[in-house]
Amino acid sequence: MAEAVTADTHGIPRGFPRMALYVLLGFSAGLPFYMFSTVLSVRLADHGVVLAVIGFFAWVQLLPTFKFLWAPLLDKYDVPGFARFFGKRRGWIMLSQLGVFTSMVAMALFSDDASLPLTALFAVLLAFWTTTLEVAADAWRIELAPTPEEQGPVAASNLWGYRTAMVAAGSGALLFADVAGSISASLRSFGIEPGWTASYLLIAAGAAVPLPILALLPRAPGAGGGRAVSLATGLLASAGILLAMTATVAAAGWVILGAASGIGISADTNVLPWVLGIAMLPFIVMAFFIPKIRNLPPDAPARTSAAIGPYVDFFWRYDFMAIAVMAFVSIYRMGDVLALNLSKPMILALGYTKTQIGWADGAVALGSSIVGVGLGGWMVTKWRWGITLSIGAFFAALGNFGFVWLAHMPVDQNTLYFATAADQFGNGMAGAVFVVYLSMLVNPRFPGAQYAFLSGFAFLLARLLAGAGGSIVTKLDQAGYNGFDMFFLASGVISLAALLFLPLLANAKPRPDDRAPEAA
Repeated sequence: MAEAVTADTHGIPRGFPRMALYVLLGFSAGLPFYMFSTVLSVRLADHGVVLAVIGFFAWVQLLPTFKFLWAPLLDKYDVPGFARFFGKRRGWIMLSQLGVFTSMVAMALFSDDASLPLTALFAVLLAFWTTTLEVAADAWRIELAPTPEEQGPVAASNLWGYRTAMVAAGSGALLFADVAGSISASLRSFGIEPGWTASYLLIAAGAAVPLPILALLPRAPGAGGGRAVSLATGLLASAGILLAMTATVAAAGWVILGAASGIGISADTNVLPWVLGIAMLPFIVMAFFIPKIRNLPPDAPARTSAAIGPYVDFFWRYDFMAIAVMAFVSIYRMGDVLALNLSKPMILALGYTKTQIGWADGAVALGSSIVGVGLGGWMVTKWRWGITLSIGAFFAALGNFGFVWLAHMPVDQNTLYFATAADQFGNGMAGAVFVVYLSMLVNPRFPGAQYAFLSGFAFLLARLLAGAGGSIVTKLDQAGYNGFDMFFLASGVISLAALLFLPLLANAKPRPDDRAPEAA
């Protein structure tokens, strides 16, 4: 009986600090992210994979963009077993952490990248479960803190945990890969690259740490059943879900790779025209449907649908201004995303070692990122959106320009430290401001689905271009330009271009809900 009242109305155990909870949730979501993005790009470069193909692997990061496709399921359905005791949000977080752990173990066991389709399969699974974890945690965060004053500290705590984990994973993986790789080469005959295998297993173990902590917390409000039975049933159901998801992704990958081969896409293909064409499609679709959506009555099936209702609601509330909002959010974090996939291959090409990069991505990146996130979280509680968004974009762009500066300096550890600090400080500040801005666009009735849609779309164009990044740099080099210089200069300028939307967005106010109070 005592355990049933040890959690508050948000499902957070009494006596467990909210800020600590969101540091923990941010950590669990951030730890695997670099392992299918930055660290994977270094691993592929280490195995001699050409730059264009490394660029294609950035498209794995598109999964978070499309998380709105399955985010409503997390609002509507419970995870069998887990939800009986731990509640809806915690149940999905626990399932996702199991998915993250098993995917990273699989990437560790096939760490020589002899089969790139197999590497892609496990990278996609890791991205899927990492994204699902973020959806569940974001929904809980928005329910917990519905106002900007509450969201600022919570979002900052979440980002502190997230970026701390990203830095720990990126730095630790590279350092450990260098050390472990020098110990033994005997396992290579079994398809195992000792350094990378040890590295991925280490991060997988770290990703599993929050799981027992969440499992030991008290019963969620309104939940029933015993802890042991719920845990055992949830683990059994999770095994089936993980196997089914692996089979689904493998089948989808086989179809996609076959289709790409059929139309002649390869490492030598100029994919930029395809990317730009695909990037325009969402805006064309929005322009077509918004005139119809804006006149829908409250009881229209599209507005009441559990599947599409949350997304229709966003466009109904913001009308045609939604197009400007979506254009703004799609380019605001452009520099951060483009730098993520190609910055490390560029730094390796300059002559820096994995160990040097790992040290730069350690305390230097972590400290500067924490300061940036803290300042960003503080700014949103003190200043207007136009000021905070402008400052965040300015410092994020400086980080991209810093890579150009680094490329023209002698190889020196302190120089690398400075460039890394500038990049992480700017990205941390812009990230904190951006998370709160997106959260304030959300209708509290649909926190999980709408935030998933907005945060996913925010990175669609950037991740599409990131996938073409390797091809762009190669083509620029072949044309006689310095490909990396042009790439990072352009990405920083595009991020600054987002500020041109701010005068227009000052008028982006949602329409009042026209439904009856009990429905709204």
